[in-house]
Amino acid sequence: MATWDDVVTTASRLPEVEEATWFRTPSLKVAGKGFARLRTEAEGGLVLMCGLDEKAALLASGDPAFYTTPHYDGYGAILVDLTKVDPEQLAELIEQAWWIKASARLRKAADRE
Repeated sequence: MATWDDVVTTASRLPEVEEATWFRTPSLKVAGKGFARLRTEAEGGLVLMCGLDEKAALLASGDPAFYTTPHYDGYGAILVDLTKVDPEQLAELIEQAWWIKASARLRKAADRE
């Protein structure tokens, strides 16, 4: 079972990640842009930025680790149940979310590492 601390540890390996708040909840940002947020309201979960195609594929997979709410319909973010997600897949999704929000300079730096 993954925790917020696991999310932070994974994301911290990427360039210029900072812990912050977003909608008064713990979050991760790159260059001031949020890419991950712990939902402490309602049903909880982790919000990760993603493309709409990726979101549709995750939801269509039937994997119970991935869900959405009407609030996120049409928005490039997937909700992740940390108690159900595969840790390797979570790490990939965190990196993809970072990639979406990172500048070209930071993406280039990450490619060199």
